[in-house]
Amino acid sequence: MPAESFFCRTYAEARQRFLDAAESQGLAMHSHRHPLLGIAGETLALDVARLGAADAPRLLVVSSACHGIEGHAGSAIQLRLLTDTAFADAARAADVAVLFLHALNPYGFSWCRRTTHENVDLNRNFHDFSKPLPDNPAYDLLAHALVPANWPPAPAVDAALMGYAAQHGMRALQEAITAGQYLHPEGLYYSGRNPTWSHRALRQVLHSEGRACKRLAWIDLHTGLGPHGVGERILACPEDDITVARAQRWWGAMTSIHDGSSSSTRLNGQMWTVALDECPQAEFTGMALEFGTVPPLQVLTALRAEQWLENHPEADAATAAAIKQQLREVFCPDSPAWRDAVLAHGHADAWAAVNGLAAP
Repeated sequence: MPAESFFCRTYAEARQRFLDAAESQGLAMHSHRHPLLGIAGETLALDVARLGAADAPRLLVVSSACHGIEGHAGSAIQLRLLTDTAFADAARAADVAVLFLHALNPYGFSWCRRTTHENVDLNRNFHDFSKPLPDNPAYDLLAHALVPANWPPAPAVDAALMGYAAQHGMRALQEAITAGQYLHPEGLYYSGRNPTWSHRALRQVLHSEGRACKRLAWIDLHTGLGPHGVGERILACPEDDITVARAQRWWGAMTSIHDGSSSSTRLNGQMWTVALDECPQAEFTGMALEFGTVPPLQVLTALRAEQWLENHPEADAATAAAIKQQLREVFCPDSPAWRDAVLAHGHADAWAAVNGLAAP
């Protein structure tokens, strides 16, 4: 089947196709229903499908829509894997269970947002909230320019951002914006003051589904960073020498947010750390598989516009539609070549994880 056939126009369509595919394969399934409804009044849920035995010693987790709107690509990869009988047969033969987590952030997927319904970036929300939260004074300095009172912003507003980059460098500007912040709940990359619904649901799933395995791998699927159509494998696990070497054996070249090799800068409250909390018995190897789309400043502009829209629900319908369409194009380009590359790379890396888990 052509890659295009695995991509869905809406969350509701993607969810139904995921459920149908999992049911047709006879997989064990359950759902964590979200308290709110989707954009068309549909049910929202984190849907869980398990291929393989509940007590399998090796477990691969494949998750989509940590950042809601990015779920279009992640869901397509999951659907491709669910319809590949050779993949299922190979996993079963290797005694590897595969846990598909469809739409970690179903609200953002449905409503064409990157954030949760709490306006939280889920991949910045994994903290011990009983302890002091990290400061981000650079974001505090830029907050009013990033999400201004009016859109499009006045030239002086954008000049303030570029002035920061001129003084400190573009990489410093990126880290200031994206590392995570806790003081501006109507801003970008807000990390929250408590665990989100998606955080709690994911923790419950890993606690119930991951405690039997001895080896655990996790591929979390993302879009929006890096060169167009290129899949970057970003380490999302402890970066000790043994774990990094294992990830490289399985998947090849890996990047890190800590040494400057990744298109992402350093982040606070990363989601992958929940695997260490809930599956402490398992040898853990994980990555964020990030597919590039458009240049970083174009992504930033789309995110700023969409957050402005969220803060200004009185905006006219034409403006709102244009902003939402811009965001969709930034995170899921309507390009057959891009979609072919995403599907092929995601499919291959899932196969590599099964082979890696099965190896001595």
